[in-house]
Amino acid sequence: MRRWIVTLFGAGLLPVAPGTAGSLLTAAMLFGLYALIGRGSTVDYRLWQICLVIGLLIFSWTTVALGGWTNRFFGKKDPGSFVLDESAGICLTWLALPVFDLGRQAWVAAAVFVAFRLFDILKPWPAKKLEYLPAGWGILMDDLAAAVYANILCQIVLRWIF
Repeated sequence: MRRWIVTLFGAGLLPVAPGTAGSLLTAAMLFGLYALIGRGSTVDYRLWQICLVIGLLIFSWTTVALGGWTNRFFGKKDPGSFVLDESAGICLTWLALPVFDLGRQAWVAAAVFVAFRLFDILKPWPAKKLEYLPAGWGILMDDLAAAVYANILCQIVLRWIF
């Protein structure tokens, strides 16, 4: 059961780009939630922010709680199969971005995904250093640092375009 959770229903078990798969699945699930709670139109901004914060807290807590087990189970620190940290990063990247109708929100979802993956792969300072924190904290914090950079980029680009 823990393996199923930390791999986000198996997305992290893909042989190629498991972090990308986990990020894409999370972005798609959040976009689906947006469509569901907005009933096809723009959602209430506060409700959407609450959903993102809840997702961020759940994914972050689970990452920290299961990080040590994951390192032992997969036999290495921050294994690629563990993708809940990417899920937390997607939530943080999407936080406080503008909300739009469903069509434009699809572009927001794409921007969130691309920006987060870019910064998660590049790991600008201090993200790379944060990987050395113990167990689940090291797994989580580098992704949250990348998400901060991604959020700033999305804030600028999306407000400029839309």
